[in-house]
Amino acid sequence: MEKTLVAYFSASGTTAKVAKDLAAATGADLFEIEPEKPYSNADLNWQDKKSRTTIEMNDESCRPTIASEVADMGAYDMVFVGFPVWWYVEPRIIDTFLETYDLTDKMVVPFATSGGSGLGQAPKRMQALVPDARVLAGGLLNGHPSQAKLKEWAESVR
Repeated sequence: MEKTLVAYFSASGTTAKVAKDLAAATGADLFEIEPEKPYSNADLNWQDKKSRTTIEMNDESCRPTIASEVADMGAYDMVFVGFPVWWYVEPRIIDTFLETYDLTDKMVVPFATSGGSGLGQAPKRMQALVPDARVLAGGLLNGHPSQAKLKEWAESVR
């Protein structure tokens, strides 16, 4: 039987709600990708060229430190990775997460929430970070989808 993990980073709580509902709908384990140094409101101000997130997103090599680790990534066959879309891609902390683990032969499914854009280049970028995993196209999960809709979506992406 396939064992599934829903791992997510949430800046405002929107992605967290979707991730929790997705885990409940699919019977998956849940892991929050928390930055070691939490983001303040000022850090998240994308309109400020000196904000932490702007600086991180402008530095392709930036890898924010994660506060904790998945206990046994080897136990999972499928990993849903959730995040808010930043600058049309995944936040750099997602890159940290992907590069932290051996995801060889695992199915990685990106999902995102966004105020105005799609996943952009995120799946392609994520695949480049974990070349031995199978990164699927994933999807944008806006509008507080029901657990039934999330289960249906999760089954459709396999």
